[in-house]
Amino acid sequence: MNEKGLRTLLDAAAVKRVRVVAQGARFRVEVDAPGNTYTIATAKGGLRLWPSLLSTAKWLKGVGIADMRLDLKHWSPDQKELLL
Repeated sequence: MNEKGLRTLLDAAAVKRVRVVAQGARFRVEVDAPGNTYTIATAKGGLRLWPSLLSTAKWLKGVGIADMRLDLKHWSPDQKELLL
């Protein structure tokens, strides 16, 4: 789901929970709605990842989300990315 889809869910008050999930040194956003869990994607459909918790929080606040859960189980702040 991209940002436009998320805004549609927010307008319909269909968002139950938002999670910021660490993935290596980056963060992704997962959204729970009735019956489904969505991961935020780019406009082209790829997984959207943020480089820091601060940038993730600013984006969430910008779309109108002020409450979220944080999952740091797989956080490795010093992990380098493998460029393919």
